[in-house]
Amino acid sequence: MTEPSFDSTQYKASQKESWSQVAAGWEKWWQTMEHCAKPASDRLVELAQIGPGHKVLDVATGIGEPAVTAAHKVGPTGRVIATDQATLMLAVARERTAALGLTNVEFHEMDAEALDFPEPRFDAVLSRWGLMFLPNLTGALAHMHRLLKPGGRLAAAVWGAPTNVPFISLAINTARQQLQSPPPPPGMLGPFSLADVTILERALAQAGFSDIHSRPLSLTFKWASAEDYTRFQQDIAAPVVAMVAKEPPARQAEVWRAITEAARQYAGTDGTVRMPGEAICVTAKHT
Repeated sequence: MTEPSFDSTQYKASQKESWSQVAAGWEKWWQTMEHCAKPASDRLVELAQIGPGHKVLDVATGIGEPAVTAAHKVGPTGRVIATDQATLMLAVARERTAALGLTNVEFHEMDAEALDFPEPRFDAVLSRWGLMFLPNLTGALAHMHRLLKPGGRLAAAVWGAPTNVPFISLAINTARQQLQSPPPPPGMLGPFSLADVTILERALAQAGFSDIHSRPLSLTFKWASAEDYTRFQQDIAAPVVAMVAKEPPARQAEVWRAITEAARQYAGTDGTVRMPGEAICVTAKHT
């Protein structure tokens, strides 16, 4: 999926820095985001057939989802282990779980491609919108397969095609148009690198999984106004923020204004902006 010159070590370091830089924004907006994204967490927990007493691994948990959702499902006799490589994102996740009074979740700063746990250990593995960013996808999935108990399930969500996820693609595409940036080369890792879900399905099969199924899930993301949408993007969208930050301040302001104007096409008569975001939920089984 990557070009020969791709440096995975440099890429991961950049990702860690970028997501840590927007962690405060995720803390600010987590209620808005999770209110709209909750159906995805619920669906993943359902597809993984998680129940009381189960041990669950959440890979690339970010600010703690679907780990928190799974923790409610496994109950006091179960355990959820959640990992992410972004230190400050995990700090937000820990604050959230503490505020909720959850004691059956623990967080580990860990590379998703180097999960350091005994094998096999887990009844289920979850990942919500994290697999798209893994340079060695098949290798990471093979490790997750080894961590699952026989009969255990993996459930993951990735984003659909950019046209079906304007809540992400509108800001990215508008910034690229404004800055006359070329589109990313084929195979470039990013939010939509697994929009062709057959790539993920093949990787799962190569990693040893069976009973692989994909299901689309329609989500709706909502903001009070187009300006609110732009503030959301400025605070949490690491790829867009990194792209715009290279410009002088006046040019940055122009780009953000263009993003606001583009968002108005999704505004209702009351000014509320509603944008679709298609997730693709993929399940697979350890046999």
